Amino acid sequence: MGQILAQTGFSSGQRLALVQGDLTKEQVDAIVNAANEWLQHGGGVAGAIVRAGGEIIQEESNRIGRVPTGSAAVTGAGRLPARYVIHAVGPIWSNYTPEEADRLLASAVHSSLQRADELGIATIAFPAISSGIYGFPKDRCAKVMIGAIEEYFTRHPSSSVKEVRLVLIDTPTMQAFQAEFASRYGEGLT
Repeated sequence: MGQILAQTGFSSGQRLALVQGDLTKEQVDAIVNAANEWLQHGGGVAGAIVRAGGEIIQEESNRIGRVPTGSAAVTGAGRLPARYVIHAVGPIWSNYTPEEADRLLASAVHSSLQRADELGIATIAFPAISSGIYGFPKDRCAKVMIGAIEEYFTRHPSSSVKEVRLVLIDTPTMQAFQAEFASRYGEGLT
């Protein structure tokens, strides 16, 4: 498990935490994979998930096939400490207008939380979807993802999802998310 750097609670009892650490080691019900449309998990977060969890994750993904950008699909988690991997397909920044990219990223987050709800999941950990090789600006990614999570909690106060962890491994991404978190909630330090 990573180190919690900041967290906040909502009136519904749901919580949002910023965590610096390795997503594949999070002890949560589900982790979210930053996936491509064909669920081919070769590099980045996706590659790390398959290396840590085993080829079974790729094999299950192959059976699912294509998942449209802005959507999410679910597989088992293999050897990971989580029970499920939710594969969220975020946008490639250069393929869309900034507004459409924002909408698709928010949709990927919403779809992931909806899948978690369908599975009765209480805890879920996300990476910074699309902010790596897909080129989504880190500060904008933080704003869209945190906003989408907050909106989901507001619209679904009785959701099974009680805790969302944003698990970030590199310093530039962590700094972008900390800045957005502080602007919305104050420092929120634990």
